[in-house]
Amino acid sequence: MSRILGIDPGSRITGYGIIDHDGREMRYVTCGVVRAGNGDFPLRLRTIYEAVMELAETYRPDMAAVEQVFIQRNPDSALKLGQARGAAICGCVAGNVAVAEYTPRAIKQAVVGKGGADKSQVQYMMRVLLKLPAAPSEDAADALAVAVCHAHHLGQQAAGLAGAR
Repeated sequence: MSRILGIDPGSRITGYGIIDHDGREMRYVTCGVVRAGNGDFPLRLRTIYEAVMELAETYRPDMAAVEQVFIQRNPDSALKLGQARGAAICGCVAGNVAVAEYTPRAIKQAVVGKGGADKSQVQYMMRVLLKLPAAPSEDAADALAVAVCHAHHLGQQAAGLAGAR
């Protein structure tokens, strides 16, 4: 059984989702958001870093997956998002968790079946795939989707290895 921490980084709200994966089935562990607020930007980055490090220490994931930055119209927003990603990745590494990265399109393709899916579709699929009583918040659902995408990737790798034998 592998435990996967998925992270949907944001400079104000960073989503996280944790699942267990045994190669065939996924089981929901927890999800939520880290609210870094609107204050001083370096302090928001510290909040993200410390929260992710605490998640790594508390839940002991075997691996983490983080959504890659997509190109935005506003360069300042893209830079801030990249820095938030960096803080989250550093939190994982400080917690001794290896990190994989996936594009938003690859994540949506893995969980919804189409790379252009909207947030409500991702929320719905996380509820269905993980047998949740209600849809998680958008940011938490996106983070769970990152973890599920990584679980699918691991499953494909295992299938490829088994087929090569």
